[in-house]
Amino acid sequence: MPQEAKVIVNPASRNGQTGKVWPSLSEKMKASGFMHQWEMTYGPGDGRRIAREAVRQGFDRIVAVGGDGTVNEVINGLIENDCSINPDLVFGVLSMGTGCDFIKSVGIPGSVDNAIGHLVCNRVERVDVGKARFVGHDGQITERYFLNIADLGLGAETVDRVNHTTKVFGGFVSFLWGTLVSLLHYRNKVAEITIDDGEPIKSSLTLCAIANGTHFGGGMNIAPQAKLNDGLFDVVLCHGFSKSEIIVNLKRLYGGTHLSHPKVRYWQAAKLKVSSPEKLLLELDGEQPGVAEAEFSILPAALNLCVPAECSIATLNPCILEKDRTVIGERSQISAAGVPIE
Repeated sequence: MPQEAKVIVNPASRNGQTGKVWPSLSEKMKASGFMHQWEMTYGPGDGRRIAREAVRQGFDRIVAVGGDGTVNEVINGLIENDCSINPDLVFGVLSMGTGCDFIKSVGIPGSVDNAIGHLVCNRVERVDVGKARFVGHDGQITERYFLNIADLGLGAETVDRVNHTTKVFGGFVSFLWGTLVSLLHYRNKVAEITIDDGEPIKSSLTLCAIANGTHFGGGMNIAPQAKLNDGLFDVVLCHGFSKSEIIVNLKRLYGGTHLSHPKVRYWQAAKLKVSSPEKLLLELDGEQPGVAEAEFSILPAALNLCVPAECSIATLNPCILEKDRTVIGERSQISAAGVPIE
């Protein structure tokens, strides 16, 4: 079995900067004791394919280097039939994207040097994974897993716009610009939302977020109460907002104080369905793979995630810190229960 981690690098992330700086980052990781093999992605689907191959080759630690979309691709290579292909495998993130929203949910450092340190620290948490079933752009029913947030409506339209333009100005500016431009063209959609097995809720949908994590859209704290390990989605529905109301409340969206707004509804749910007679775009972890009708379900504790020592999510497993921070090949393996295997 390989004694090193497998690192999957998206060189196009951060507007192409990742590919330029990756050789030096790789050397820093090795100097810190994080021994690894790496492989770059070159197109859609590569992250999933490389991750699946790495699992079959016996790697028990896989790291995604890139943005939220790269993270999404890689976890879709680690999960099959609603569970991790290797229950003992640990997934790590070195964020080099535009929005960098997922790392905010667990406190993974944005600074590269500090982020490398969290990979060397051997703390692991079991986290939930979302599953979406939707209509792909080819008209076929598609299933895809997500780690952070899915949303329909204005957020998805913004992601689609941002992904087709330059991201040179970084996550906050890119997504703020995308939101404002999308807002000029967007109108609320007629939609129906079914929470768990409840009665359908009719809505003039502005935005519906199905949140496992807390942030999306380049820093918007859309689901401030969400936890990655509670076995539930936080569902945030913004309905009936006018364009001016959205602009006025953007500060509340970024600050996470919008849940008390009279046009915002909030639930926790293990599953839900969103349908619309109109074209309603879907976004998953910063990618725009299709449209509604969409169904969502939570997969509790489906993935082992490498987290910082001072992690912000509620602790499910013991904090495991290596005294000497030895290399991956010399460390104890971590079981699915989060305890060392001698």
